[in-house]
Amino acid sequence: MESKYLGKSVKHPIEELDSFPAPEGISQVTMTSDEVTSSCPVTGQPDFYSVKIEYIPQSLCIESKSLKLYLWSFATRAVFAEKMATEIRDRVVKDISPETCKVTTIQKARGGISIETVAAFPFSG
Repeated sequence: MESKYLGKSVKHPIEELDSFPAPEGISQVTMTSDEVTSSCPVTGQPDFYSVKIEYIPQSLCIESKSLKLYLWSFATRAVFAEKMATEIRDRVVKDISPETCKVTTIQKARGGISIETVAAFPFSG
């Protein structure tokens, strides 16, 4: 399986995640970034996030460069924290079909309020 992004010069955000075959014996993968930005859909003010993605792979793992490029796509978008968490979860589920996936977004405080949102798969409720 050839990577679409790894080892290549990419100078723009992307809308998909690249993957590679999951090594045998991996029970969970956790990927964290504290460099995610977007803007408020109402005020247009910048929002800064930490994003944590935890998943149990079936046959594929997320390639980290593609995750960085995918998260970059939020920088030019106006999106609420809750929507960001569900979009990332849905992208992970679509692109690598994990057994489970939990995405946590933590919006850094603005106006004295921080927001932590969790979106999980399989869906409960």
